[in-house]
Amino acid sequence: MYLNKAIIYGNLTRDPERRALPSGAAVCNFSVATSRVWKDKNGVRQEDTQYHNIVVFAQLAELVSQYLRKGSGVLVEGRIQTRSWDSPEGKKYRTEIVADGIQFGPKREGGSTSSSPNPKPDEGEGEANPISKNNKEPIDTIEYPEEDINPDDIPF
Repeated sequence: MYLNKAIIYGNLTRDPERRALPSGAAVCNFSVATSRVWKDKNGVRQEDTQYHNIVVFAQLAELVSQYLRKGSGVLVEGRIQTRSWDSPEGKKYRTEIVADGIQFGPKREGGSTSSSPNPKPDEGEGEANPISKNNKEPIDTIEYPEEDINPDDIPF
């Protein structure tokens, strides 16, 4: 059995570039940067950033071009593919991830016009039941017994 699967999470390095194939299907190209941070044997912080070329097709390409921008966080799942073509300078190669699935990362701050982008819900100051964010009604809570559990009593 063979497996060709790539899963990366990073930030877009540029806005997605959307085009159409001769068949009319949408195709979108963009790149994602992933970073790895570690300390070397001397305790000095090191960082390595890799850049990945991503290609998406059809409806997924339309969604990516509509919602993602430079700096957006994204999780990409797909397969690694290397294509080649002839150019005036000689044979060229490009390795890319052909995405099967994409999950958008959290929205970036700064797009909101309200004074507080993440208003805190009422904390229920000392109430026994917290308040639901949506309808301000008390939520039933579970009261756990206050007994000590002895690890030796666990059968496994």
